[in-house]
Formats: sequence, C-alpha cells, structure tokens
Amino acid sequence: MVATRNGQNNLGGTIGCDVYEVRPHKSGDGVDLISDRFRYGPIWYAGPDAVRNAVAYAKYRSLSRSHRAKIRVLDDFGAVIQTH
Repeated sequence: MVATRNGQNNLGGTIGCDVYEVRPHKSGDGVDLISDRFRYGPIWYAGPDAVRNAVAYAKYRSLSRSHRAKIRVLDDFGAVIQTH
C-alpha cells in the first residue's frame, strides 16, 4: 500500500527508511501526516502547533523502529519547506 493524496504519490520510498510527509489538510485547517506505514490513511493534526506535533510523532515512531525517518514538511504547492 502506498500513501496517496489527490492522486499523487510523492513519498518516493527508500529501502530501510520510513518516509513521512506533513502536508496542509485539504480543508485548509491543520495538516496531514502521511506515510505508507499507516494502515488507515493520514493522521490529521489541527491547532497552532499542528506541524510541530506531526513532526514529533513521526520522530517518535522512527525511534521505536531502530532507524531514523525522513520527514518532509510541504507547503500548499507541494514544495519542501523543511526536512527533519
């Protein structure tokens, strides 16, 4: 299963590494944390600390898996604005 949003697949999975994307939610309120590791789809975060909370959760999941994750924060146009 590969995570997609609006017919796009930008995760570009790499072997041995979890890849997460933080994208603006389509309603404009909050962000979605997207990964191909999520069984039921993206996780939605809202509020003033939505991006920080999504990145913190992705880092927490990667620490429990004994390898680091690649986390990309994207803007409304799909351009990468931060990496972790």
